[in-house]
Amino acid sequence: MSQNNELPASDDTDTVPVLEERLNLRRREVETGRVRVKLRTETEDTQLHADLRSEAVEVERIAIGRELAEGEAPPQPREEEEGRVLIIPVLEEVLVVEKRLVLREELRLRRTSNSRPVDVPVTLRRQQAEVERLPPNPETTAGKPTA
Repeated sequence: MSQNNELPASDDTDTVPVLEERLNLRRREVETGRVRVKLRTETEDTQLHADLRSEAVEVERIAIGRELAEGEAPPQPREEEEGRVLIIPVLEEVLVVEKRLVLREELRLRRTSNSRPVDVPVTLRRQQAEVERLPPNPETTAGKPTA
C-alpha cells in the first residue's frame, strides 16, 4: 500500500460507476376549447323632445330728479312685483354750496322667461354580443411543446 491511501492497481479491481439523475421539465400547450364572439350594432333614429327656456332682462329707465333731504339715507336696491322687478337707485352728487345727494333715476329690471319646444334628431346605437362555443382545433389538441 502506498502512503496516500490509494489502493494498488490490480487486475482484480472492479469499477463501480457513480450515476446521477437529472430532471428535464417541459411544458406543452393543449387547446381545450375555443369561442367565437360576434358583435352586432343596431341603430335607432328617434326624435328628442325638450323645452328650451331662456331669460331676458328688460331695462326701464325712470327719471326721478329728486334731491334727498339732509340726513336722508340713500335708497337701497329693492324688489317689487313678487321678485320679478329689481329696482336699483342711481345716485349723483351735485356740487352746490354744499353737497347733496340727488336721486337721479331708478333702473327697473324686469325678468321675463319663455320656453319653446324643440325636436332634435338623434341616432342611438346598441350592440349585442353573441358568443358561440367551438370544439378544440384537432391540429392544436396534441399540444405544442414550450420551453
